[in-house]
Amino acid sequence: MQPEVERELVRKCQAGDPRFYEPLVRAYEPQGLRLALGMVGNMDDARDALQDAFVKAYQALDRFDTNRAFGPWFFQILRNQCRDLLRSRKARFRVEVVDDGLLGGRADHTPQSSRRERERSEARRLLWKALERLPDEQREILVLKELQGFRYQEIAGILEVPEGTVASRLFHARKALKGALDEMGAEYP
Repeated sequence: MQPEVERELVRKCQAGDPRFYEPLVRAYEPQGLRLALGMVGNMDDARDALQDAFVKAYQALDRFDTNRAFGPWFFQILRNQCRDLLRSRKARFRVEVVDDGLLGGRADHTPQSSRRERERSEARRLLWKALERLPDEQREILVLKELQGFRYQEIAGILEVPEGTVASRLFHARKALKGALDEMGAEYP
């Protein structure tokens, strides 16, 4: 969504017209759901966290500075909502079902590709199982960078840390992920 369009939608919401919030929800819902799923590990909790984050963001819009981008602010709310959800349920990240299409995998249904697709599916399963073994902070940074594709600056905004901290956390998280994959006996190039 264009930043000027986004700002105008937020201003109209701030002026008291809630119907202008729906385009913001539609724009951020797919990426938000992927982020929430990556953080909590199952679709039901991810949807709950996403819905609650949209509600909280709407309730806080009157305090939102329209000189800022809506996305990083919203993803910060979503991140906190996911963490709160895990804490409140005394739950731990656990992958139940991973929808490859939702997480960026593409199904190729030709006969020649079935073996390749099985290998990719197994690699994704191993990756998620390895992520399950990591502490929340390490999994979170990997989800933001590697699965969501956020730039360091965007991650810094979402996590409210300096970019150097993002780089350091990412280095350690990648190292931990490699260690988890090694422990699982994963083979990779």
